[in-house]
Amino acid sequence: MDWLHHERELWRSGYSRIAGIDEAGRGPLAGPVVAAAVIFEPEAAIIRGINDSKKLTAARREALYDQIITAALAVGIGLATHEEIDRINILMASYLAMQRAVGMLIPAADFLLVDGRGLPACSEPAHPLIHGDSLSMSIAAASIIAKVTRDRIMAGLHNAWPEYGFAGHKGYPTCEHIEAIRRFGLSPVHRRSFHPKALREE
Repeated sequence: MDWLHHERELWRSGYSRIAGIDEAGRGPLAGPVVAAAVIFEPEAAIIRGINDSKKLTAARREALYDQIITAALAVGIGLATHEEIDRINILMASYLAMQRAVGMLIPAADFLLVDGRGLPACSEPAHPLIHGDSLSMSIAAASIIAKVTRDRIMAGLHNAWPEYGFAGHKGYPTCEHIEAIRRFGLSPVHRRSFHPKALREE
């Protein structure tokens, strides 16, 4: 497949700094949601093995993370905290993280390709792309940057609260995580607005 098909169309339309945007961490019960924005030079070389971060092993994501950082014209990372998620809901917090990621780009983007159906509020022209992390190199790269960044954050939170096992499940509602919440209650970094069915039924 042509991983740069959507970027090429925009380059031909006169845009030169197209940012692919994706997030990681909408489903977990703890920690932040993290977004990344990645710009490649026009007609950039395809990064071998790039794909949606969910289809890659952790080791492969780590290797690609370094390649992306080296190859990209610009990378921006933004997050919304668990407190912000509770205050404004996970969808709006995801958009807030995306806005912050775009704001970190140097040079700035002149067009945004966003994974999914919706768009964050932004001043740049933008287009949503369903399954964009499997169709666009820029979005796939953003998905990898966001996922690796969030996994590293969760490893740090594991050091602070090892009883919850954050380094393993990254805050997702696994059986291990649910059992830890039953035993220890919620940690300071859990999302209070998330109520897993397994806990509601108790």
